[in-house]
Amino acid sequence: MAVDVEINDGVAVVTMNRPGALNAFNSEQIDLLADALRVIGNDSAVRAVILTGAGDRAFAAGADIKEMSALTPAEGLAFGRKGQALTNAVELLPQPVFAAVNGYAFGGGCELAIACDFRIAAENARFAQPEVGLGVPPGWGGTQRLPRLIGPGFAAEMIYTGRHVHAEEALRIGLVNAVHPIEDLAAAARELAMQIVKNSPVAVRSA
Repeated sequence: MAVDVEINDGVAVVTMNRPGALNAFNSEQIDLLADALRVIGNDSAVRAVILTGAGDRAFAAGADIKEMSALTPAEGLAFGRKGQALTNAVELLPQPVFAAVNGYAFGGGCELAIACDFRIAAENARFAQPEVGLGVPPGWGGTQRLPRLIGPGFAAEMIYTGRHVHAEEALRIGLVNAVHPIEDLAAAARELAMQIVKNSPVAVRSA
């Protein structure tokens, strides 16, 4: 499966599982991830969600260019809309969502991370919106969410240049909440999630 879900003690860990492709999004992965989030969103026993990528190289390295290059213009538009619907679904989940960013978060991967409520980064994390180099703008909500998160100046620089932002810079500009060694990332994300789980679910959802 391209997406794995594990639920323990009220925390759902959702892992994008295409490490050989740096967890890049193809149509199947988007569909499976959307389906998993739909089920989780309706599960009152789940109190917090952690999104991460399989392996230690990438959270998600954007769209699968191999698949994208074979799409017709109409299919490409449909793919983009599907990705946009995915990030919207993450943003609208009733539970708090953490992105445990374990490596590259490029393009749609970055847009998925910024749709989450919290971002915890490994020291090897890299964020980028490189779409301009491919002749397209960020299409999964990055042009709206990134300025709200880090301000219009930093957001414009990331979007217009496509440059990579390392973990420590991401922390400095407010793109992430914390940075940890990669071997500690999963535990740090879970520890923060458990701090939320112990609180009133009604209060958390209403906040």
